[in-house]
Amino acid sequence: MKEIKCPKCGTAITVNDADFADILSQVRTEEFNAELDRRVAEVQQLEKEKEARKAAEDAARHREALSAKDQEIAALQQRIDGWEQNKGLEMEAMRLKAQQAVTDAVAKKEEEIRQKEAEINRLVTAAAAERQSVSEREQAMAAKFQAEKEGLEKEVELYKNFKAKRSVKLLGEDLEQHCYAQYNQMLLPVMPGATFEKDNESVREDGETSGTKGDFIFRLKEDGVDVVSIMFEMKNESDVTATKHRNADFYAKLDSDRKKKDCEYAVLVSMLELDNDGFSGINVVPGYEKMYMVRPDQFIPIITLLVQSGKKSLDARKQLVDAKNRSIDLTNFEDQLIAFKDAFGKNVVNAKKKYDEAIEGIDKTIKTMEAIKKALQVSAGHLDAAENKVEGLTIKKLTKGNDTVSALIEEARAKKAEEGPDEQ
Repeated sequence: MKEIKCPKCGTAITVNDADFADILSQVRTEEFNAELDRRVAEVQQLEKEKEARKAAEDAARHREALSAKDQEIAALQQRIDGWEQNKGLEMEAMRLKAQQAVTDAVAKKEEEIRQKEAEINRLVTAAAAERQSVSEREQAMAAKFQAEKEGLEKEVELYKNFKAKRSVKLLGEDLEQHCYAQYNQMLLPVMPGATFEKDNESVREDGETSGTKGDFIFRLKEDGVDVVSIMFEMKNESDVTATKHRNADFYAKLDSDRKKKDCEYAVLVSMLELDNDGFSGINVVPGYEKMYMVRPDQFIPIITLLVQSGKKSLDARKQLVDAKNRSIDLTNFEDQLIAFKDAFGKNVVNAKKKYDEAIEGIDKTIKTMEAIKKALQVSAGHLDAAENKVEGLTIKKLTKGNDTVSALIEEARAKKAEEGPDEQ
């Protein structure tokens, strides 16, 4: 920045280097003084030369020349005075112009500052609002996380120790009554066509001294065809029982009861071996066909899962029943259906493994919830894969390679089409 002082009024103004250079380019005071000195020097030199020439002349011409020179000097001085006056006016105009430029620049900068301050205030307000919003979201997320954490902790407690609050409730009321109440409350309203009844008929096979029966039988039929049928056995045990039973003690009888009552699946709902974490979730019982062991909290899910599986293969079942009624050789047909069921069972096994991984993660630490969620999602993927396999099950696939079954089914369809809807 440069300071310029007006030679007339003495007012000092401060301008930046660019404005100063512009003013300096217009006001060449130093150059003017140098020019003036040069011109004065030329005049003085001229006077000396003229005086030398005039020394030889007479006094009259000398006086005349001197008078003329005096006139010339006076005229030159008048021109100089006029030039200085004009320059003073120009300087004043330039000062005013520079002052106005500075004023305009200051006003512009002040306006920019006001705009920046307004923008800063807006951003500060927005940031404060965003911080408040983030704080509220964090509090909501923290509350949600805390609620989920508490829920998971309760679940972990339930999985790890059924002697806790819910277990005490189940021990206080009969396990069979608990499952029956759960069914009536959760499944009866959405599965009105299903039955869940006590198995009151004791059946004795050859070689047995007394008959056996299960606890409950679940059946769901559609158009006279079994969608799914499940033999249930409920086992509970008090803490004060001297001899503790194992789940494996009841597998053989449950399998036998399933076959006696022509049920497709067998499920043991057990409160035994509560300290064994391997029995959490849905467990496929090795060595037994279509048998599962579950804790009471999985009673409703296992029914839902098996019903979904049965509905996916219902068309195949109906055609299988139709083929059996016509005494068709269904060996290959049944083999493919069994293969499908085995594939579904493997997916259930995989789902159980992933479920166990999730529970193990919960037992280790609540902080691994994301890993648990991922494991559960993988488990859901296996179940989805099972559903996809069911959806992909068609008569065409089941009868592939069995020309006898294919021909007879086509013949039955053609006959039904000829008979018409009224004769069905």
